Amino acid sequence: MSDKKKLAPKEPSTRVQKTFFTEEMKKDYTILVPDMLPIHFKLIIKIYEKYGYKMELLTNTSRNVIDEGLKNTHNDTCYPALIVIGQFMDALKSGKYDLNKVALIMSQTGGGCRASNYIHLIRKAVSSQFPQVPVLSLNFSGLEKNPAFPMTPAIALRLIYAVLYGDMLMLLYNQCKPYEVVPGSTDKLLARWQHRMGKLFDTKTGYTHTKRIYKAMLRDFAALERTSEKKPKVGIVGEIYVKYSPLANNHLNEFLLEEGCEPNVPGLLDFVLYCASDPINDRLLYGIFDKSTVLYTIGYDILYKFQKQQIKVIEEHGVFQPPHDFEHLRRCADKYIHQGVKMGEGWLITAEMAALAETGTENIICTQPFGCLPNHIVAKGSARVIKQAYPNANIVAIDYDPGATKVNQENRIKLMLANARL
Repeated sequence: MSDKKKLAPKEPSTRVQKTFFTEEMKKDYTILVPDMLPIHFKLIIKIYEKYGYKMELLTNTSRNVIDEGLKNTHNDTCYPALIVIGQFMDALKSGKYDLNKVALIMSQTGGGCRASNYIHLIRKAVSSQFPQVPVLSLNFSGLEKNPAFPMTPAIALRLIYAVLYGDMLMLLYNQCKPYEVVPGSTDKLLARWQHRMGKLFDTKTGYTHTKRIYKAMLRDFAALERTSEKKPKVGIVGEIYVKYSPLANNHLNEFLLEEGCEPNVPGLLDFVLYCASDPINDRLLYGIFDKSTVLYTIGYDILYKFQKQQIKVIEEHGVFQPPHDFEHLRRCADKYIHQGVKMGEGWLITAEMAALAETGTENIICTQPFGCLPNHIVAKGSARVIKQAYPNANIVAIDYDPGATKVNQENRIKLMLANARL
C-alpha cells in the first residue's frame, strides 16, 4: 500500500495562488474598480485618494466584456460574476495598463451568495493569465485582511457617508433629470456636487455635517429649471449588481429616461441595512448571540438614524419624494415573506416591490440575472401576491444573461410601458 501511494499520480491542485498587495505597491499601482454604482463609487474613489491610493472606475462596455466573462468563468456562474470578471479581464488585455503596476478590487458582504465568492472567482480567472495582479477585498466584516489595504475606523466612517451622499445624489438626479428644461443641466449639477463632496472628504469633519449638506443639495437641485408635466414612475429592483450597474443592465436608467419615464431606484443604504439586520434576525430566529451580534445591532441603529434624518430633511424641504423608511420596508416584507429568507437580496426584493406599489410607483422592473437563484425564486414568487394586493401594480421581470439581447430586453420594457400608469 505504501508503494502504491508513492506511485499514484498526484491530484492537480485547485488552490489559486494569491498575490498580495504590499505597502510598496501603494505609491504607483492603479486599482481598477468595477462599474456598479457610478455615483457612489466616484465618491469612494475620492475617499481612497485621500489615503494615497490611486483608483480608476472602469467604463469598458463592449461585447468583448461578456466574451471574456464567458471564457474565464464556468458556464453556470451567475451573470453578475461573469460581467465583473469579463470587465476586469477585458481591461487587463486592453493594453491601457502596466500589468506590473495594476490591481483589482471587489467588495465582499460576508453573505452566503456570490457577494462573498466573487473575489475567489476573480483570482482564479486572473491568476491563469496575469498571476502578478493582486485582487483586493473591500469588506467591513474582516473576511480578508491586508495590512497595505486596511479598513480603519476613519476609512469606514467616510465610506458610510459616501453611501448616504451617493443615495441622496442618485435620488435627486432621478427626480430632476426627466423634467430638466436645459438639456444636460442635471448632469452638470451632479458632477459639481461629486467634485464638492470629494473636497469635503479631504477635510477632517466637513463631510459629517449631513443636515447642512443635504439642505444645500436639495436647494441646488430644486433650483434647476424643470417642467411641470407628469411622467410615469418606474421602479427598479432586483439583484444588487444588475439593479445598479449600467454595464450589467444595458443602461436601463438611461433607457427609461429616453422613454419619458422617471426612474425610481432604491438606495444602497437599504441593502447595507438589510445586511446589518441579518445577524439581528438570526438572534431572534436561532438564539445566536455573540460579539458580532452586538456590533451589528449598534451599527444598524446608527445607520437607521442616519436614514431617518435624511428622510426628515427631504420631507421638510417638501419638493422631492424621500426614500422608504427601512423599518417600513421590513413591515412590507412581513406581509408576504419571512425575514429569515436572506440569501442574496432575499426578502429585500419583495419589500421594495411592495413599498413601491404602495407609494404610487406601480410600474416596476425586476432585474433578474442568469444564475441568481434567490432573485428568481423570491422575486417571481412574490410578484403574483403583490399584484393581488395592489391590482394596479405593473410588474415585469427582465432577464439579463450572456445570450439576451438589448433589443429584446428593451422591447419587453416598452411593452410594459405601454400599460404604464402615472
